Amino acid sequence: MAVTDLGARLLTADDLLRLSGEGVRGELIRGVLCETMPTGREHGQIVVSLVSELRAFVKPRRLGILTASDSGVWLERDPDTVREPDIAFFAAETSPLDERVTGYAEVAPDLVVEIASPGDSRRELNDKARMWLSFGVELVWLVHPDQRAVDVHRAGQTVVTLNDGQTLDGQHVLPGFTCKVRAFFDT
Repeated sequence: MAVTDLGARLLTADDLLRLSGEGVRGELIRGVLCETMPTGREHGQIVVSLVSELRAFVKPRRLGILTASDSGVWLERDPDTVREPDIAFFAAETSPLDERVTGYAEVAPDLVVEIASPGDSRRELNDKARMWLSFGVELVWLVHPDQRAVDVHRAGQTVVTLNDGQTLDGQHVLPGFTCKVRAFFDT
């Protein structure tokens, strides 16, 4: 993630929306633009696999809303922080199904999925998981394509790493959801 200096002025979430319309891709961290780069084909395939698995469970049960890359979540104001999880699930109780949001979501998701990009370290990803949890996200899945594994993070609990042969579940956020970890990586 490259930090871009657009002058001494801190940017707002509205500035970020405007810039995205001009082709600038990134997140705001306390008013500072951090440009993001395309993550590659494997990353995109994993996003599609995960979204497909989650959507097949969430949509028929009308449990909530799923979003994927670039949708943005507004986490802090003055200065603004807008982060873009690879996948987010917002429960219907906190984000009504019929609610139309044309800008950034202004409530924390219940589940965030982050997929390691080629340059991401495990430490960076763990820091990102802690950041999501600090804003009220209940469950964070960190997907590691190179290890074919998923780290499961919950506030106040030990991180659990599931490998390719194990089953991931939605715990209390998506009760009843289960999926083999390998399903994310097999095309």
